[in-house]
Amino acid sequence: MPAFTRPLLLLLFIGALAGAFWRAPSPDAPAFVPPPAAMASTLPALFVSEMLWRETGAAAAPNLTELPDGRIAAAWLAGPEDAMTVHFSVRDRGGWREPVRIATPESTAGGTFAQIGQLGHPVLHAEGSWLHLWYVSRTLGSSINHSVSTDGGKSWTKPARLQTSPFANFGGAVRAAPVPLADGGLGLAISHDFIGQHGEWLRLSPTGQILDKARLPGTSGTLQPAVATLDEQRAIAILRDASATPGPLRVTATNNGGQNWLAGEALSVANPNAAVALLRLKSGRLLLAGNPASGRQSLLLWLSADQGKTWQEVRTVETAPDGGADYANPSLLLGRDGRIHLAYDWRRQGIKHVVFSEAWLDGGQP
Repeated sequence: MPAFTRPLLLLLFIGALAGAFWRAPSPDAPAFVPPPAAMASTLPALFVSEMLWRETGAAAAPNLTELPDGRIAAAWLAGPEDAMTVHFSVRDRGGWREPVRIATPESTAGGTFAQIGQLGHPVLHAEGSWLHLWYVSRTLGSSINHSVSTDGGKSWTKPARLQTSPFANFGGAVRAAPVPLADGGLGLAISHDFIGQHGEWLRLSPTGQILDKARLPGTSGTLQPAVATLDEQRAIAILRDASATPGPLRVTATNNGGQNWLAGEALSVANPNAAVALLRLKSGRLLLAGNPASGRQSLLLWLSADQGKTWQEVRTVETAPDGGADYANPSLLLGRDGRIHLAYDWRRQGIKHVVFSEAWLDGGQP
């Protein structure tokens, strides 16, 4: 075979794989599990702060979920900067339990039969007796791995890679919790960072397989979408601007259960190219956690009473003037008891967990 024909044949082969990969039967029209009807919270003003984890080495990227029995579970990255592993802990009445490692480069390589370099952000989601874990692994590019526990996090299945891209399955990364769908599946917002940067929406079956995907529109260089549902068909996603000169947060919305997403106007909330967290509260308002334009030395909270059109800064969770201050990668969770949980990086040395109420957000003092 002439040498000059080999690159052409390789491109044709990749194109054929891409066409076959996405040529799958179209699933039924999706719908979100509608959020509960808005109602006033009866909790008094409450704000409690504690260290979830702190040891030697670095810690970053926490993610929270609530187990069926009401306990709070967390996953995060910890260890040397160039060799972080995924840690897991559960909070009960006695506080946070001793964390355990649930994913390492070695265990990921053993499950996916791929060479693994570093691990990235984890995402937890409790669904009945299942506890899902998605997390990022990186070699030449980033990929998303999925593992499941059916015993509350004591043991986990071998990780399997999500086939998010036909091009060597590179470019996928997770950050925010998934959204439950009416058919028992999940909607998972991810970042695509291979040949461009943009958000994507994956529709997953009840067992975790990808049924469909859609691109989240926006300017080039948007990453880490955080999603909140408004009703059975509507949801919004807020993304960080990761372009060369970061601007305000970007927003996109869907009116048909996530099948298509439309770009909206940039939000009035400035952002230093840092991750945000988004949550629908019991009152129906939206809560946003993130860093101000000045940098990650402060972690702020904003509220929206008009489904994300306008935002008002309401609270500073933590701030410090020194150069080592780094309060980033927030994760929000609304407990079934109405309490709001927030976990975030604390100076890259640990993970902090705070619990508060809507009354505190509205200016009440604990």
